[in-house]
Amino acid sequence: MDFIKKAFSGSRQQQEGGDTGSGASREEDVRTAACALFLEIANIDDEFSEEERNSILNILQTEFGLSQERALELARRAMSELEGSIDLWNFTSIINDNYTEEEKLHVVELLWRVVYADGKLEKHEDYLIHKLAGLLRLTHKQMITAKLKVLGDN
Repeated sequence: MDFIKKAFSGSRQQQEGGDTGSGASREEDVRTAACALFLEIANIDDEFSEEERNSILNILQTEFGLSQERALELARRAMSELEGSIDLWNFTSIINDNYTEEEKLHVVELLWRVVYADGKLEKHEDYLIHKLAGLLRLTHKQMITAKLKVLGDN
């Protein structure tokens, strides 16, 4: 995890104030959970590349509508959650509780984008994405469809 810390290090600015109601909190929890999965898939082969880092930041900015600084803060928060976690079930459980099947499929597509950011699929990445798709209650066919969609977009 040290290399992920280095990849997202920088000055920590205070988060912007805002709604702390349950809706905003739940949205933030889901974003953190999804980001934790992106970080875990990028790190599973112990090679957290610049391409993977950029892919994750791009996803956070475009998919969640975050500024670069907010995306970095979300990545730091997700990294902290990952470090304190013993497994990935908690993250997938948050996503399962808040996302529709279509939204979960989109998360798997984003995971595939992170996997292929460096242009190759490692066996550890393949194993983990199969595991995550199962934890997200998606079928093997759905996972492969997401993979083929991402490969078709490249």
